[in-house]
Amino acid sequence: MSTQVYKYSQALRPTIINLSAEQTAGHGDHWRILTEQIEEDVPNWLKKSIDNATIAAGLHPTLSKEGLSHLLLSCNDMCHVNQVLALKDGKPQNFINAFPCVNSPYGLNCKIDRIIANDDTQDAVLRLISADGSIIYAYDQMYTVNRELYRQDQSYFVNFSAWAYAIQLSDQDEVVRVEDPEAIRYHRAYNDIVAKNNGVIPTDLDQQIEQWQPTSDEALEPVEIKLGNMCAYLFGETLGQEDEAWCQGQVLGKQQQTLYERDLTVFDVAILREPDADPFVVRIATPTTDDTRQIIVNDYIQANIWLQAAIYYENQTED
Repeated sequence: MSTQVYKYSQALRPTIINLSAEQTAGHGDHWRILTEQIEEDVPNWLKKSIDNATIAAGLHPTLSKEGLSHLLLSCNDMCHVNQVLALKDGKPQNFINAFPCVNSPYGLNCKIDRIIANDDTQDAVLRLISADGSIIYAYDQMYTVNRELYRQDQSYFVNFSAWAYAIQLSDQDEVVRVEDPEAIRYHRAYNDIVAKNNGVIPTDLDQQIEQWQPTSDEALEPVEIKLGNMCAYLFGETLGQEDEAWCQGQVLGKQQQTLYERDLTVFDVAILREPDADPFVVRIATPTTDDTRQIIVNDYIQANIWLQAAIYYENQTED
């Protein structure tokens, strides 16, 4: 008589860090990107947004109001407002939260390492780890409908967008002078080896760097690195506000949009570019100013941003 052994496994949800009301920053500063008259303008915008609102489904293939405790109203426009309503027996009961959003076609495959959330307000910040190991924090536009579906070690395609508090051309005169001989040698060897390998990093890179010899004395002279022409992303340090970030990157696209008669400029910006990794591109919206009018495609910019993430069923692929 043979014995059969069954192994049961259960997909686990990501770790959740619960925030108190005092720890949750709210969206006052986010609304101030668009208006200084928050108490007057925002309620009017929320009323107007109902006219073309859609019910956000997130990771659900379809979604019915039946059995839901909250409803997430969204919109298909690039720049729009999301609203969270409490439900009872499928009917809206009261207003919970609202925040401005940007829809973006750009994204990365990431795993959700942990979630920092306030379930009373339905606010959440995702700590994401991309396929190349980059750590990204972003406010979750879809937390209200996705929170029960998130799983540990599951890879999701995550769309990234942002609102910019301020955006400007990067300082092209900002440079770092490298004078350490070992650092200079490594920099020169790395560039020389990768260039000779048609831009591909060889598997024995460290060994080749160790064996590399300069072809002239000039090859070991101090190196100046232009910081104004680099991509960088720094997330916030305060718990629950890590989605407030600083970035620098190259503008890949630019267009004009409006939100409730506010003129907006929308930039598509590569804020991280690493060898053998997909670029981290974010669609960033900000009020149109004299500074934004001067920025053109291929310029390098720096900005303080509120980084957002959205995870949709339609964008996921089977492993």
